[in-house]
Amino acid sequence: MSVVVIGANHRTAPLDLLEKMALDGERLEKYLTALSDRDHISEAVIVSTCNRTEIYVVAERFHDAYRDVRDLVSDLTYLPPDEFTDHLDVSWDADAVRHLFSVASGLDSVVIGEHEILGQVRTAWDSARTLGTAGPQLNLLFRSALECGKRARTETAISRSVTSVSQAAVVMAADRLGSIEGTSVVVLGAGAMGRGMVNLLSDNRPAAIAVVNRSAAAAAEVASSVEGRAAGLADLTVELLSADVMFSATGASTPLVSRADMEAVMAARNGRPLLIVDIAVPRDVEPSVESIDGISLLDMEALQEFCDRGLAERRRELPAVQSIIDHELDKWADRASSRQVAPLLAAMFGTAEQVRTGELDRFAAKMATLDPAQREVIEALTRSIVAKLIHAPTVELKDAAGTARGDRLAAAMRDLFHLD
Repeated sequence: MSVVVIGANHRTAPLDLLEKMALDGERLEKYLTALSDRDHISEAVIVSTCNRTEIYVVAERFHDAYRDVRDLVSDLTYLPPDEFTDHLDVSWDADAVRHLFSVASGLDSVVIGEHEILGQVRTAWDSARTLGTAGPQLNLLFRSALECGKRARTETAISRSVTSVSQAAVVMAADRLGSIEGTSVVVLGAGAMGRGMVNLLSDNRPAAIAVVNRSAAAAAEVASSVEGRAAGLADLTVELLSADVMFSATGASTPLVSRADMEAVMAARNGRPLLIVDIAVPRDVEPSVESIDGISLLDMEALQEFCDRGLAERRRELPAVQSIIDHELDKWADRASSRQVAPLLAAMFGTAEQVRTGELDRFAAKMATLDPAQREVIEALTRSIVAKLIHAPTVELKDAAGTARGDRLAAAMRDLFHLD
């Protein structure tokens, strides 16, 4: 059985496609169940963030699993396959493992070294374990990925400076405005991203912070931590009349801020400019808002460009992180090999030993005249013959463990030695 990852991320897909492929987190149980019900998939974990939708599966045949995942994504997103297949990032076996380790280490993020992805990987794995769609292979893989991600952050400087999308958004806005200090700020969204930005913004000493959310109670909880105002979604346009900058990061599946809304807001602002930083995927703000006079709209693509300009220090840490990934990849391979091969090898040796001792018993009468030393020579000789005969199959099984070839070899060995 092979580990396969199929998905799209900020490197492989444009933002407008990535947001169409985003999966609703509240329906994750349905998605995982649908995956596990597919004929060619035995285990599944979905990692879905603002920058990636990736599906990790365990499958007997790669091409069958690929079709299952592709068709499911098409069913869930209502996108025809030819609209997204060219943008899929597909890896299997060791390459799939390396990819997940790179993701967990922050090397595959918009903000290199960001720490939020490690928690998102853990949450994805926890959800799959709760539903029972993560089995022995993916449990081992994700446990190893989390260990790799922790090492990357504790043993290198990859996470120094800007280390999250939320923090990068605040820094980018400050760079565009000159400073957040003394400004009037609106934050749309009271989830993890919104809460993170509110906390970071408070350190920049704005004149006022308003938290707007569909649930006014959730907005009040976040706003109270920084002595800010809270408002419901219906009051967003009112809050924007006096704002200098709005940050948006909700989990909505469709835009919450339309061009018509913003045209009305800007008409009432008498020419005062407004900066909007929308880091939601799918986007909270209709892209056409950018063409309204007085509005500067920055989205995830703008954030990636901004982050790419400030990576020199963290890029120096890349070789050290890659070394950790290489080491953890070897550890994972050893663990996977032991888990898959150890019981089979034990059964092989057990069968061979039964044959050896059975033959010695059969010739016991003919060896009755041998002295103890001679008997020991025969024991050593027969044990050596068995070990040499089984050595080559043992090496092949260990080397191929965790791959489709390893599965075929293991199945053949069980059939040839009648081990089941």
